[in-house]
Parts: sequence; structure tokens; C-alpha cells
Amino acid sequence: MSRGSPLLVTLIYKIAMQIPQNILILIEKYLAGSATDEERSIVNKWYLSYQDENIEVAGSDISSKEKTELRIKERLLATIRENESENRKGINKWWMRSAAAVLLTGLAVYLFIASGNKKQNTAVAETPVIQKEEIIPGGNKALLKLADGSTIILDSAANGLLSQQGGIKVQKLSNGLLAYTINGKLVTENDQVFYNTITTPRGGQYQVTLSDGTQVWLNAASSIRFPVVFTGTERKVEITGEAYFEVAKNKAMPFKVTAGSSEVEVLGTHFNINSYTDEPYIKTTLLEGSVKVTVPASAAGQSSKILQYGQQTAVNKEGKISVLNNADLEEAVAWKNGRFQFKSADLKTILRQISRWYDADVEYRGNVNIHFTGQLPRNDNVNKVFEKLALTGEVNFKVEGKKIIVTR
Repeated sequence: MSRGSPLLVTLIYKIAMQIPQNILILIEKYLAGSATDEERSIVNKWYLSYQDENIEVAGSDISSKEKTELRIKERLLATIRENESENRKGINKWWMRSAAAVLLTGLAVYLFIASGNKKQNTAVAETPVIQKEEIIPGGNKALLKLADGSTIILDSAANGLLSQQGGIKVQKLSNGLLAYTINGKLVTENDQVFYNTITTPRGGQYQVTLSDGTQVWLNAASSIRFPVVFTGTERKVEITGEAYFEVAKNKAMPFKVTAGSSEVEVLGTHFNINSYTDEPYIKTTLLEGSVKVTVPASAAGQSSKILQYGQQTAVNKEGKISVLNNADLEEAVAWKNGRFQFKSADLKTILRQISRWYDADVEYRGNVNIHFTGQLPRNDNVNKVFEKLALTGEVNFKVEGKKIIVTR
């Protein structure tokens, strides 16, 4: 086996995960010359959905089929280049072009494995009917509730000092983030503790830096309640919804997060908690360090698990904890990095995320028990999101005002 083969396997898997399985089948047929006119049309539509303005094919003396074939190969080669620059330098040009040539054969093998020997549906999907687009992507939106009960709309507040509570300043920074700082006053355990709450609506997200330097990212329809300064022997906050933490190290004051029935204890680490009430599990995913996840006494009895890098706990409604090794870390924090990412996720799980981010309701008509693998940008307009999902040919979408209607 050649020196580059392990990398090629990784690239084949990573690229294939980003493209609908029926499209991969049609690409292979297209380049083999066995695709029908209808299938060639689907491949062209898939290519155009990428909007790769930088990938051009010069020359008017080649056929439309040859141009599309070159574009597809360039698309795959560009992806290989991107992955090569991220993962390893020093791969020569011959290897990169060989990888592009071998890629289509590898994709066929991937499809055979991923499909579980099931027949793939390659039917042509109708373009979703969008009667009137009123659904737009979310953005930085949040409401700050101060200790005295007053509120500040953070997305419309000017940069600078928002509030001063005791010796604590609340400032909105030039990048739109929120920061708490101690303003020349020594805070002791005897001082009054002020609690603030930041809440994001559906279609909103926000980032805050706590007084100890801990950074918190809030997803849509989420909240965090925290003291403006940490005192005593521990740092404790409460969240609803989903949040990503980068905790400042302080061995003398463990950091604790309460989320529903779970409590996560850390010293200094990076982790994500998904605790939406409409999800079947509270999931804690560890990206750095170690954490201890504890569930108080319940029907399942009190229990705790210590997570190491790459592990994820799932706590069900009855309080039972299970641990997943080798969790998909990219999928867990994709929302923080500006995208939706799924691996064999059912459609309803996907649409719960989309409905929170686009602040829309979902109505299902018919059996929609289907699964998807891939990723979508969170800043796409709603038309493009549904056009890409509809490329599977298994489901169609229609938008009416703020409602998404899903049909099979």
C-alpha cells in the first residue's frame, strides 16, 4: 500500500460525508458516461449549489459534459487541497492528483459500506415551493436581566459600559461580546452576590466572558444564570438549552454547571452541553481536559461518570447516564462554528435545530422517518437549506410564513 493511502481513506470518508449519498452515486455514473439526461441534470444542479465562483473551466471547444466533468474533478481536488493544508504538508502534486483520480472508486466503496447494502433512492426531487420567505438565519441576539430586575437588549445596546453593580462593570465590547470585570474593588465572601441572566431567543446566539475569564457561547433558545463575580469555594452557573464552555483554570474553585437533571464539574476544560427540553437526552461532550457528570438521586439512583477527551455522556429523562466513546466532536460543536452537521441523524432531530435557529415552526405530513448525513452553513437563507435537503428525493419542504411544512 502506498505511503499516502491512509490519508486517502480519510479524505474519501470526509468528502463523502459532505455529499448526499444519491448524489455520490450519480457523480460516479456521470463520469463513467452511464448517467441519463435526468441524472445529469441532478448532478449539474448539485454542482451549482456549491456556488464555486473560483472554479472555472476555460475553452469553448469542449462539450458541456466535459466541462461539468472537469468542474466536479476540480471540486474534489480543491477539497483534497483544503484537507491537505489542514492536516499535513509536503504531499507532492502527483499524490494529490492521484488521490483525485482514485477518489471516485473509493466513493463507490464508501457508498456500499454506508448504505448497509440497501438500495439508494435517486429520484429527482422537486424544488421546494417557497411562497413567501419570511424566515431568515439567526444572529447575535440576547436579553440581559440584571440583579435588580432591569433588562437590556444586548443586540441593540451600544458598545461600552452597560451597567455597574457594586464594584462590577458590565461592558459590551466592540465585537459585540459581553464581559464582566472587577472595577478596582476587592470582592470578598461577605459582599453581596449579584446574579445576572442572559437569554437568547429562537434565532439568536451570544457569547459572554464571565468575571473569572471563562468564555461561554449560548446557542439559540438558551440561557445562563451566573453571579457577576465568583466567591467562596466554587464557581457555579445554571443553563438551559445549549452552551459551549471554555473554563478558566482555578484549582481552588471548581467550576460547576447545572443543566436540567445534570451537574457538570470541572477545573479547567472545554466542553459542550445540550440540554434542550425537547431533546431525548442531556448530552455533555468533552473537547479538552476532564469533567465529572453527576445526576442527583432519581428513579435511576444517583450516579456519576468522569469523562475523558472525546467522550460524551447522555442522560435520559429517567436520569440514567450512558457514555459514548469516540464522540463526533465536530458535530457536537458545529453550531458554534457556524454550521449544522449531522451523521445519520433523523430528519426531526435536524429540523429541531433548524427551527430554533430560523425561529420557525415545523408541521409534518406523512411518514418522514428518514436520516441524513452532511453539513449545511447556518448563514444560508432558508431556501438553500431546504433545496439541499430535498436533493435526496425523499422529502419536500414548503414555507408558509413562519411555518415549515414537510411532506414525503
